[in-house]
Amino acid sequence: MRPRTLLIKNALVLATMDSAGREIKGGDVYIEGPEIKKVGKGLKVKADTVIDAKGCVVMPGMVNTHHHLYQTLTRNLPKVQDAELFDWLVYLYEIWKRVNPEAIYASTQAGLGELLLTGCTTSSDHLYLFPEKDSGFFIDTQIEAARELGIRFTATRGSMSRGRSKGGLPPDSVVQKEDFILKDCERLINKFHGRQKFAMTHVAMAPCSPFSVTTELLKITAEMAKKWGVRMHTHLAETRDEEAFCKKLFRMRPLEYMESVGWVEEGNAWFAHCVYINEAEAKRMGKTRTGVAHCPCSNLRLGSGIAPIPMFLRHNVPVGLGVDGSASNDSSDMLGEARQCMLVHRLDNVKAMPARKALALATRDGAAVLGRSDIGSIEPGKAADIAVFDVSGLDFIGSHSDPLASLLFCGASHRTKYTIVNGKVVVKNGRLVSVDERKLTKRAARAAASLYRKAGI
Repeated sequence: MRPRTLLIKNALVLATMDSAGREIKGGDVYIEGPEIKKVGKGLKVKADTVIDAKGCVVMPGMVNTHHHLYQTLTRNLPKVQDAELFDWLVYLYEIWKRVNPEAIYASTQAGLGELLLTGCTTSSDHLYLFPEKDSGFFIDTQIEAARELGIRFTATRGSMSRGRSKGGLPPDSVVQKEDFILKDCERLINKFHGRQKFAMTHVAMAPCSPFSVTTELLKITAEMAKKWGVRMHTHLAETRDEEAFCKKLFRMRPLEYMESVGWVEEGNAWFAHCVYINEAEAKRMGKTRTGVAHCPCSNLRLGSGIAPIPMFLRHNVPVGLGVDGSASNDSSDMLGEARQCMLVHRLDNVKAMPARKALALATRDGAAVLGRSDIGSIEPGKAADIAVFDVSGLDFIGSHSDPLASLLFCGASHRTKYTIVNGKVVVKNGRLVSVDERKLTKRAARAAASLYRKAGI
């Protein structure tokens, strides 16, 4: 059967984000099935579907390297609007420990839907919260929700094994035993992890953080990730409190501790945040290709600090962007995250983060952090994951001397006109294609209300 074909033509500018950084005025992209076949100007091809991108910027779909989708239901809570991370966590765990399959499904679709609408075509998610009741298939539920939307998805099977009774932060009711965690990781990898080119689903192993898991779990995770051929992910060096915790409990700095358990040697791990990493540590991360999920909105929202991204880039540390949990951002706006990245690193040096570098972190560099070479740029042989932004409106007047940069410097809305994943249109004229946004909004609102009632809020 002949694959369906798609032609995107007449882009105001086509930003390939490939190694050459090509930008083609009036550019075209020709797609067959899931794959980009031709890129250029004035392509003489016929296609089943044609998208006229006149007045639009066409770029690779963005890659979100860190999220907690279940937190979509607990945005903007007054009690923790001005709290730092540890206090924020302690309060919210009392709500989160009541999540159920419906809350997981609705929050996953809501967060991923928002990402698609803001130009993100691949998202990871770090789900580490498993209450004793009805949580056995939370990750399965997320993957089902992602597939219905049509987004490319890296499910990181999170875990917590150090509850409050053992000196950790989370309630004991949401932690699990190491052997159970590993068995479920193996089940999910065997069931869902795609090893073929253009796989829509990947699975990674993701103990939550140094202060919520045991040393033994971190060691075993490193061993089994190598055996099963998957990547590893966790939070690291997010706050000074975490640094003090690691020094007190382990007599090591956070990165040193992760090195001691085998996480900084194979180039198959990436850490969220890394705000408090020094230059010697950054050099070691660069040499081992240990990646960073940079979450500027969350780090500012919680007062955690600003990750030293320019330093990481000098030492060849792989860096991608992450919107982080929707209770610490408090949105899943991928283009907004790229804008925040561009702005926050200009505090000391206005030239430290040009718009194009921020967009590179959001696309091809984020793909590398997730260990993928088949997405992240617009070139023949790559997956047809593409975002089309209309820059012809009032809020972009005067900006067309550089339409690509205008995405970060200008604009009143971050919604795409089209989002394409694996060759399929999943956002059309600024609306989700496969899910009714109004029904999804009501469903997620009901799930949030139910969660608040259970928690007495």
